[in-house]
Amino acid sequence: MTKAGDWQSYKRVLLPPVKDLHHLDVYRAGGGYEALRAVLSDWKPDEVTEEVKRSGLRGRGGAGFPTGLKWSFMPPVKPNVPRYLCCNADESEPGTFKDRQLMEYNPHLMFEGILIAGYAMSLKACYLYVRGEFANWITLLQDELSKLYDAKLAGSNILGTGFSMDIIMHKGAGAYICGEETSLMESLEGKRAYPRIKPPFPAQSGIWGYPTTINNVETLACAPLIISRGGDWFAGVGANKHPGPVLYGISGHVNRPGVYEYPTGMLITDLLDIAGGIRGNKKLKALVPGGASVPVLRADMIDGVTMDVESLHEAGSMMGTAGMLFLDEDTDMVAFLRRVARFYHHESCGQCTPCREGTGWMENLITRIDDGEGNLRDLDLLLDLCDQMEGRTVCALADAAAWPVRNTIKRFRGDFERRCRPSAWAVNA
Repeated sequence: MTKAGDWQSYKRVLLPPVKDLHHLDVYRAGGGYEALRAVLSDWKPDEVTEEVKRSGLRGRGGAGFPTGLKWSFMPPVKPNVPRYLCCNADESEPGTFKDRQLMEYNPHLMFEGILIAGYAMSLKACYLYVRGEFANWITLLQDELSKLYDAKLAGSNILGTGFSMDIIMHKGAGAYICGEETSLMESLEGKRAYPRIKPPFPAQSGIWGYPTTINNVETLACAPLIISRGGDWFAGVGANKHPGPVLYGISGHVNRPGVYEYPTGMLITDLLDIAGGIRGNKKLKALVPGGASVPVLRADMIDGVTMDVESLHEAGSMMGTAGMLFLDEDTDMVAFLRRVARFYHHESCGQCTPCREGTGWMENLITRIDDGEGNLRDLDLLLDLCDQMEGRTVCALADAAAWPVRNTIKRFRGDFERRCRPSAWAVNA
């Protein structure tokens, strides 16, 4: 067991330092697919779900929902009623790139997790929805998936146990909204990716109206580790209420950006040191801890804060995808927020009026401030706009657009006020 404070001795399990691990023969030589073999031979489906519950695994796609509990939402099996899994590999959140790393270096851990999840929930097939821009990774995954079928590790009568499950790859439609689970299903069905109103939830009515579970790439990759090492082992890694290994995607103004695997519950300051500190020996100004949609933290807010759901909530932010964006002291927070607002305006699907219109107003107002044409009333208007958008749409894209705007303005108000009245500041100077 490894707690976050013992990170120096931590040994990687999601991305172990094994050459050519993406090849099936190399993965199997290291014990790959033995967890699947054990499950199919000795475990009942509900026992697998209970072990995942015991592990405390939370979804790694952003929401942090308990995975075992999510699996248990699937209704009882009915004759001639297919059930599906969607593996969400439509990684489009700005600042997030850890799923791509898994698919490149250890795709079979994901495949094995998909098959274990399929057995646990008695599923017919998994649709692996991969971001369409990941062309090279899609080719790699297709090649390795073909080897999986040739080895009788996917498809009919897997390992001679009588369990059958297909894995079907689907290229994404090039839109951020497709990462929302119900939009993903709409896209799979060949429709425009409009989020669905819930209820019914996917477990009751998912793809083509059949029971469906949606899990993130990294979430499913944890399943073989839980089976082979035990749920108690997984629960003993990292933070008590948000356990396990996690992939931290660190970017921004650091000396060594990249994907780092460590336990949950790591001190933010330790992760900054691991990434080589702020480049140019500058000071830290801000951190976005979990992808562009989560609230930004000032440098003076991160002392003692750890990368887990509870600690970040207390600090005023969220774990999200653990895509950590570090910003140095010279960062223009108005220009930064303008880029973020532009993204969410561009990626709104347009189904809901508060999001369709609100994201456009956000971008226009922030652009006006960035161009030196804004006034203080614009800041209050933006904050009011956030309140009118959040929680008033079918999906959470409006929330994702509102959170960075509200918190960046509140936590860096001086940066925005100086831009709003440049002539007054010049006179006072």
